[in-house]
Amino acid sequence: MYYIVLSYQKLKKYFLELKKGDLIAIRIPFKDEEKLLIVDLMTRGVEAYPSFLSQILCSSKTLQAEVLREFMLPFTRVVRDKHSLLMIMQEYKENSIEGAVITKEDKANCGLGVRLWDNIEQVFNFAGTDVLQFPFVIQPFYENLKDIRVIILGDKYIEAYQRKNPYNFRQNIFFGGKSIPYELSKEELEFCKKVMKRGGFPHAHIDLVYIENQGPYISEINLKGGIKGAKISTEEYEKILKELRDEFIKKWEKTFQPIKYLTL
Repeated sequence: MYYIVLSYQKLKKYFLELKKGDLIAIRIPFKDEEKLLIVDLMTRGVEAYPSFLSQILCSSKTLQAEVLREFMLPFTRVVRDKHSLLMIMQEYKENSIEGAVITKEDKANCGLGVRLWDNIEQVFNFAGTDVLQFPFVIQPFYENLKDIRVIILGDKYIEAYQRKNPYNFRQNIFFGGKSIPYELSKEELEFCKKVMKRGGFPHAHIDLVYIENQGPYISEINLKGGIKGAKISTEEYEKILKELRDEFIKKWEKTFQPIKYLTL
């Protein structure tokens, strides 16, 4: 008997019984101290939708900066302690990177954990305090950054819009930015899908950025996000996400039989 887990309650109840061929078809709300349990599930051959990797990446900006570094803005680095920050300061100096920098708190959303600093030495003075706790992401501050939100829901829906806010370097709509429809090029779409494949994302909200006509890069990716500024309605958005999950489950059923659904 193969299990398809459709509730967190059943996941907890059957956790020790799950095996290769079983599918967890929910977002897993593991606490930070529980996330290593995913390693155990993966070792046993259990699969997840969305993938385990995509779910973990959504929970940590620092992990995104490590795993997806090749797609991110130049010199985006993770600071885990004072020693690693000193090494980054040396790297920045060797590459003539001076002036303002940005830091991002590991788990803050909506731009609330994004801070602008005059220079990296200022960051060093506050790193590890209540003002700026480890770990965090650091990157050079790029003026006139072009910010594009891309929504890709499998092969069912694609939308992009540029976000602009002349009064705040945080371009997101949450802080008063405006959205302008944006037509993705073939190359930009291929880039987004390459990022999604690397992170195991069946659907995603991707923040594409350009600096001085260089790019595209990503600043962040998530399985879900706010759709303020998008054309798609909340109802249609949720409907498509459900369709994607249901289609994945149907394909799973063709491979593994007999199936037992573990619901509420």
